[in-house]
Amino acid sequence: MTRNQKILLIISCILYVFVIYGFFSFDLYLIVVLFVLHSIAIIMFAYLAYNDKGNPEEIDRLQQEIGIMRAENAETVRDCDNKISEMKKEVERAENQLQDEKTRNEGLLKEIEEKKNESDEMIASINEKASISSFLPEIDDEDEKSEVDIIEVAKRVADELSEAARKAKMQINISTSEGALKVKASEKRIVILFRNIIDNSIKYMNQEGILVITISAINDDIFIVLKDSGKGLAESETKHIFELNYQGSNRISGNGLGLTQAKAIVDYYGGNIYARSSEGKGMGIYIQLPTSAAAN
Repeated sequence: MTRNQKILLIISCILYVFVIYGFFSFDLYLIVVLFVLHSIAIIMFAYLAYNDKGNPEEIDRLQQEIGIMRAENAETVRDCDNKISEMKKEVERAENQLQDEKTRNEGLLKEIEEKKNESDEMIASINEKASISSFLPEIDDEDEKSEVDIIEVAKRVADELSEAARKAKMQINISTSEGALKVKASEKRIVILFRNIIDNSIKYMNQEGILVITISAINDDIFIVLKDSGKGLAESETKHIFELNYQGSNRISGNGLGLTQAKAIVDYYGGNIYARSSEGKGMGIYIQLPTSAAAN
């Protein structure tokens, strides 16, 4: 065996070892490069051996070794392909598992968010009811179950406050086409509802004028409008008048509780109350109250 043949054989053996080692440690492209170099070394070795004029038996032996090495290389390539295929399947399974886990997590997060929103709404509702209850006048059970004639209560409260209205140079007129309009509610609370709103108009109108109370019914709802001819408030202030302790630019002495308590009463019986006003055009309080009002 010539010196060159020995060198090529050693190189091919080294490359073969690297190919086997690289299968477990190197990237695929590096394994392919090493395999190609190994094959080139084998081919060159075979070429030199074939052209060598040495012993024909040696040549046959070398050719047999080359055949064996080629078979081993082919087996190595098949093993590499199988391992790569298995690795791809493992990666696909892992990706599918991750996707399934992500989908489950997204579902859990959505469910948690929905539960949180439900909890927030429940807490807000409880706080709102607690807030409403804190402003409601205390009554007994029998009073709560009574039926109240809204028109009769409005007239009675207007009579009670007529002297205060006269001193403020204000007239109180009640306008209705109905003989009686009854609602299931506490008479005490309905009296306080009218008293607070009428008293508020007397205090804040601060000029000679009139407060018109219009009472009507549509289907199962009673509509009450209390409109005075006072100076009114700017729209930016009007939206705050039912807030506790709020006093507008026309503020006078007082605790600011009257309209807050009026709103609490209306809300408690499932109705709606709001205000409309603009400077120089008076203040209007609008109330919708169901005739079958039930405590919230």
